[in-house]
Amino acid sequence: MLKRLGPSVVTAGEATSTALFESKLEFNPPAHGVWNIVHVGMLVPESHQIYVCAVNCMRGVVLTAAEMGMADRFSCVILKEADIVRGTVEQVTLEGILDVLRKLELRESLPPCVIVFPVCTHHFLGVSMKRVYRELRRAYPQVDFVEAFMDPIMKRRLSPDVRLRKAMYDPFEPQPADEKLVASLGSDFSLDVDCELRTVLTSGGYRLEDVQGCADYGAFKHLGAASTFICTYPNAVYGVQKAAKRLGRRFLYLPSSFSYVEVAEQHATLREVLRLAPFDEEAEVLRCKAALEDALAEIGDTPIAIDASAHPRPLGLARLLLEHGFRVTEVYLDGVTDEEASALAWLRNNAPGVEISSIVLPELRVASRERTEEVLAIGQKAAWFCGTNRFVNIVEGAGLWGYAGIRTMAHLMREAWSTPKDTRDLIPRKGLGCASCF
Repeated sequence: MLKRLGPSVVTAGEATSTALFESKLEFNPPAHGVWNIVHVGMLVPESHQIYVCAVNCMRGVVLTAAEMGMADRFSCVILKEADIVRGTVEQVTLEGILDVLRKLELRESLPPCVIVFPVCTHHFLGVSMKRVYRELRRAYPQVDFVEAFMDPIMKRRLSPDVRLRKAMYDPFEPQPADEKLVASLGSDFSLDVDCELRTVLTSGGYRLEDVQGCADYGAFKHLGAASTFICTYPNAVYGVQKAAKRLGRRFLYLPSSFSYVEVAEQHATLREVLRLAPFDEEAEVLRCKAALEDALAEIGDTPIAIDASAHPRPLGLARLLLEHGFRVTEVYLDGVTDEEASALAWLRNNAPGVEISSIVLPELRVASRERTEEVLAIGQKAAWFCGTNRFVNIVEGAGLWGYAGIRTMAHLMREAWSTPKDTRDLIPRKGLGCASCF
């Protein structure tokens, strides 16, 4: 029986809860710059990924590895219908992975780390992955086996992305803590070079290192020696906090934010925990306001659309821009996180006419992409929905943080407005910021 879905657009004034839309069927707009778990797993240097699933599920992950030019770090074990009928999925999983490892050993050398991805079928059939991993470690004790999962339909569990961002730090071993080493973990992107998190830590005698800067697997594992683990990306909080607790390290969650108050609070936390020198918050805020004023002078009354794939805080960004005189008309997201609840409340009271649109509801497939005015979009999906070639081409927060992140956003907006992009060419490319064969 067909059922009519609810609205795909609400105004901020109508958004009375964080669950904005009823979602049944889903539409995937053709903007593919966001990272998937293959991209994230490739951050572990010298690692090799093995996916164990049916051919239909394998297509996307195989293509991702190939598009990155990293097919040599990717293998697959194919499950067939006969394996399910015969009850041999567990044995095929184990023997298939062992066969991959034997071939890798003959071809070159064993990778120091292997990330294994079982799938939903392994849940449905009650496959003992504990046994599989036990046998793998017995056969290859010199290899670190990372226990990931590709099971997106298991809605009541942690998402594959969140689980991977936990599993990839499981190889960190207990070791003496380096009190002057701080590790930034969990984000797809390295923190911006101008980020004050780097400058304040350096001035305090600390070294800030991250996964993106690791040349090899040994350097990656050495990150576990950091005395403090910092996480700036919400999907990684669970995993980085687990690693910190297991190793007895300090954990700080300092998310990328567009609120001057929140950024100041984060600096205060850093000063208190790491005994850093005072930071001139007032001067930094004035620099942010000047950068935003310069952007406003160039962009003017242009309508601005923001989407959640560009940054985890789209509503916070909308509030910042509105407070500085910009004309934000649309925000694309499907649910409001707890971190964004206060920004939604502010929009409800101060900008009730801002439209909040779903990204995934099927009506969006046939929604008009024509606008009566030229739109400046922040994010690839907003650019596609608004049919504009003037857009800020970033995903997943892009390493922006603190006051420097606010200024960088202002700069990117000016650049996007003054220099149109080839939207049709750019946004179908997978994994913005990754190695790619395109």
